[in-house]
Amino acid sequence: MKKSIIITLLLFGVIGQAQNKKWTLLECVNYALENNISIKQSELDLDLADIAKKDAIGNFLPNLNANGDFGSNTGANINPATNQFENNTFESANGSISSGINIFNGLLNWKTLQRAKLNQIASQYSLDKMKDDTSLFVANSFLQILSNREQLRVLKGQNEVTKENIRNTQELVDAGVLPQGDLLEIQATNATQEQQIITAENTLFISKLGLAQTLQLKDYLNFDIADDDYTLVSADILDKTPSEIADKAKVEVNDVLIAQANLDLAEKDLQINRASYYPTLSGFVQYRTRWASTQFDPLTGEEIGFIDQLQIFDGTAVGLQLSVPIFNGFNVRNNVQRSKVAIERQKFQLEQTELDLESTVYQAYNDAKNSKKSYEAALKTEEARRLAFEYAKERYDVGLSNSFDFNQSRTAYENSQSDVVRTKYDYIFRLKILEFYFGLPITNLN
Repeated sequence: MKKSIIITLLLFGVIGQAQNKKWTLLECVNYALENNISIKQSELDLDLADIAKKDAIGNFLPNLNANGDFGSNTGANINPATNQFENNTFESANGSISSGINIFNGLLNWKTLQRAKLNQIASQYSLDKMKDDTSLFVANSFLQILSNREQLRVLKGQNEVTKENIRNTQELVDAGVLPQGDLLEIQATNATQEQQIITAENTLFISKLGLAQTLQLKDYLNFDIADDDYTLVSADILDKTPSEIADKAKVEVNDVLIAQANLDLAEKDLQINRASYYPTLSGFVQYRTRWASTQFDPLTGEEIGFIDQLQIFDGTAVGLQLSVPIFNGFNVRNNVQRSKVAIERQKFQLEQTELDLESTVYQAYNDAKNSKKSYEAALKTEEARRLAFEYAKERYDVGLSNSFDFNQSRTAYENSQSDVVRTKYDYIFRLKILEFYFGLPITNLN
């Protein structure tokens, strides 16, 4: 009984720990990389590329085939053992084993193997891109939760100040210093703030729900991220020039790598199609034998046994087969032309990808600098609004200001606090994007 109680308590302890788990950004990214459906599908594409490579290797190996047949014949049929017509019933069997190997086919097998290797590389790049996109999405979702949570904290702090103002105003109203309308005005503000808190709580839950779904987690209600005090990340990346970041991105970001791999594949397809212009030469070797139930020795008249027939009528064949393409309705020529067009298309695609990446990096750099300015301006505005609010509060508390002016000052201060939160996390994400293009990990927020 005691043992059962201990086990039950341990079980509830484990469940409680699982429900109270706080996920860090690194844990979220790593878990998404292991469980995201799109990534798993890209991994399957890589598996197919590995299989295609094995197919290409198998083309170099000789084939080996065995054939056999058995039949019962009635009426006038050719006896396979004597090659003579016989008008009676007999059984017969034939068997053979053969092997063939490609000797020359315009280096088609070699070029196919090279293409399979290139396809492996392209599939790996595609998988890496999917992982990068997923990591960026998770990081953005994570930062959005942080922003929403801090917005909620700000709203609750503002509401605490409002509740304190209600108590102070009530005292001033009771003392006859302020009119009843001022109290009603602040109470209305309190009701509005409580509505804002409810909306902010719902927004926070939705952002958590979105990240939990991205991670393929089902316990939405208990999902939460770590309560660490996340500060601004290093802005050292802004010391780099946009051209430096763009040049590094062409090596680090998989978009350009994928475009280059697709160009390499198109060029290899051209070589493969050109191989069809060349003659093919293959070699073969075959061993065959046969048996018939009515086979007799012409000298003794005795029926020849099964094993003896297999030995008597066996034979081998060794040879070469040459095939020379002469005319095939311009099929090879047209395939070559299509490959040339595909190469030009991929060249343009590579050039366009590089241009798009440069444009994206320059835009991201400009966004990061502007978000820095916005955050710094928001901090200055918040400080100025705070001082103005404190002054307005002092005047209101002693009856030198009306509720309208006081509420105007408070609203301006509250808005400035929200702007600080919004611009802070926007700035962090802009910096992380630039670091991503420069090849730095996005999982570190401290």
